[in-house]
Amino acid sequence: MHGFSYKSGSLHCEEVDLKTLAASYGTPLYVYSGGTITDHFRRLDEALSGVPHEIAYAVKANSNLSVLRLLAAQGAGFDIVSGGELFRVLKAGGDPAHCTFAGVGKTRAEIIYALNEGIYSFNVESEEELRYLNQVAGELGLIAPAAVRVNPNVDAKTHKYISTGKSENKFGVDFEAIVDLYERASKELPHIRLRGLQMHIGSQLTSIAPFIEAVEKVTPLVRLLKQRHGIEFWSIGGGIGIVYHNSLESGAAGWWQQREGSDAPLTIERYGKELVPRLKDLGLKILLEPGRYIVGNAGVLLTRCLYEKKGLAKTFKIVDAGMNDLIRPALYEGHHEIVPLTEPVSSERVMVDVVGPICESGDFFCQDRELSDFQPGECVALMSAGAYGFAMASNYNSRPLPAEVLVEGATARIIRHRQDFDSLIEGES
Repeated sequence: MHGFSYKSGSLHCEEVDLKTLAASYGTPLYVYSGGTITDHFRRLDEALSGVPHEIAYAVKANSNLSVLRLLAAQGAGFDIVSGGELFRVLKAGGDPAHCTFAGVGKTRAEIIYALNEGIYSFNVESEEELRYLNQVAGELGLIAPAAVRVNPNVDAKTHKYISTGKSENKFGVDFEAIVDLYERASKELPHIRLRGLQMHIGSQLTSIAPFIEAVEKVTPLVRLLKQRHGIEFWSIGGGIGIVYHNSLESGAAGWWQQREGSDAPLTIERYGKELVPRLKDLGLKILLEPGRYIVGNAGVLLTRCLYEKKGLAKTFKIVDAGMNDLIRPALYEGHHEIVPLTEPVSSERVMVDVVGPICESGDFFCQDRELSDFQPGECVALMSAGAYGFAMASNYNSRPLPAEVLVEGATARIIRHRQDFDSLIEGES
């Protein structure tokens, strides 16, 4: 499901015309569909209903307080990777007892903060980190719940920047070293409680095969750790991909529809059908850490065309959003469909680059792509921008951060005001 479609010739988010939001709040502007976020959470929850489980939303995908509050109301746990993300979860009403703390470089201050708040588990990335966690917990007179992240050396066949499950990645402990590490930790680290095991093989996976391979490879290890150390959960990570390349259908709202056949993306129903039978007899709670699947297709970035520049080699559509607002295309050639807010009446398309105002040649949203023609003054939507969009935005070129709006049905409300110049330099002297 997604909440975006053309109605009466205008692109809507649920029941709200996106042109009215661009006019009211300006551009660049992030807009999120609350109905899509809750629908995706509920579908994933239902797909895993055959096993004891908890969905820990990966806060790094989109950390706006209203998004977190929406998910907390659905009963979500949270996967955090910094002290700041824990702070956000608490401010949004999340329960620290349902938070797992991942990341390869936790600081002393972050460890103390998380211990004092009573998080569910630290997902530990190395023996060195586990020993340091034991030291800090001992100084506080506490026991730190922990799960070591195993690296199963499974190739997820995703972009190299978001691959995390191979032996050359910086994440996790080698598969072959896990048993010995748990044995040493149980004997030598009195302030550690080995509560579970964690893995995560990468992001934006669109095939079920890597998930199956990883689960089947790690299952015997999980059984052994349960027998010897009494672990109570297995976190199988996140990584479920979404549709970025859409099947466009002229003159219809179906341009977002998933295609049928062998090229159809992984559905959450198939994910559950394949994995639940492989997990249900373990007698453990299964943790899942999705981010992109929950919010990716729930958001768009609205931007207005400023100029059209026609050169000898190319035609450029220059828009008011830049790589500081949405860095995915520049960072790892991430694809976003670009569609006009007014439904095209013609099937004619033009070959263009859509670029922003940043003083970098990498500041583009697409290159040499055929799009429905749009003119200066008109707005377009960059689709599938709900994950790793605003969360990775910056003030590069001293550009204020964009505003964010959450839509629920016919109601739209501002959930982050546009940054102004005064707040841009706040804290400087």
